[in-house]
Amino acid sequence: MEGSLILIGAGASFAAGLLTGAGALPVFIVRRISESTQDAMLGFAAGVMMAASVFSLILPALEEARLDLANETAATLVVIAGILFGGAVLWLINERVPHEHFILGHEGPPTERLRRIWLFVIAITLHNFPEGLAVGVGFGTGDFGSATALAIGIGLQNIPEGLAVAVALLTLDYSRGQALAVATATGLVEPVGGLIGVVAVTVAEALLPWGLAFAAGAMIFVISDEIIPETHRRDHQNQATFGLMIGFVLMMFLDVMLG
Repeated sequence: MEGSLILIGAGASFAAGLLTGAGALPVFIVRRISESTQDAMLGFAAGVMMAASVFSLILPALEEARLDLANETAATLVVIAGILFGGAVLWLINERVPHEHFILGHEGPPTERLRRIWLFVIAITLHNFPEGLAVGVGFGTGDFGSATALAIGIGLQNIPEGLAVAVALLTLDYSRGQALAVATATGLVEPVGGLIGVVAVTVAEALLPWGLAFAAGAMIFVISDEIIPETHRRDHQNQATFGLMIGFVLMMFLDVMLG
C-alpha cells in the first residue's frame, strides 16, 4: 500500500506541475495581458493556496495530531510548531538563495554569476516546491478525496500562474519558446516536492501531522511574502483581492465536495 501511495502522490503532483506549462501555452497566441489581469490571476493562485493551507492541510493535521496524542492542547501545539517551522525554512531559503521577482526585484545574496532568467527560475521554483510538497503529503494521509481536491486546486491555480509568468518573461524580451520552457520547468519541481512529502509521511507515519503543518506554513509564507506583495505593487489590489477570494472559495468548494 505504501508503494501505491508514493506512486499516486508523486504522479498527482507531477500532473499538477505540468499544468503550469499548459497555462503558458497561450503565449504563442497572445503576447500581452493587462497588468490588472495578471495580478488578478496571481491573486487567484494565492486564494487557492490559502484555502488549501487551511482546509486540506491544517485541519487534517489537527485531526491526525489528536489521534496520535489524544490531547487537544498537545495536538494544537504540534500543528502550530509545524506551521512556524515550514514558514521559517522558506524564510531561510529566501534569505540565502539568490532569486529575482518580476515586480519586487532581487532578493537573497547578490550574485553576478547567474543570468537574470535563472534568477527568475529560482524564484518561481521556490514558490512551486511547497505546492508539490502539499500534494504529496496530502496523499500520504490516505484520504484520497481530500488529496484529490488539493491536487486539482493546485493544478487549477498553476494554469493562470503559468500564463502570468510566461507573459511577464515576454515583457522582459525573452522569446515565446523561452517563456514556455521556463514556466514548464518551474512547474516540474512540484513532483520533486510531492515525492519528498509522500515518502516522508508514509515511511514515518508519526511525521504526518508535522508534514501537513509544515507544507501549510511554507505555502502561507509564499502567499504573504511573495504573491500578495507582487500583486499589490501596481495599484491593482482590488482585482488581486477579488481573484484571491474566487480562488479561496473554489478551493473550499473542491475540498468540501471531494473531501
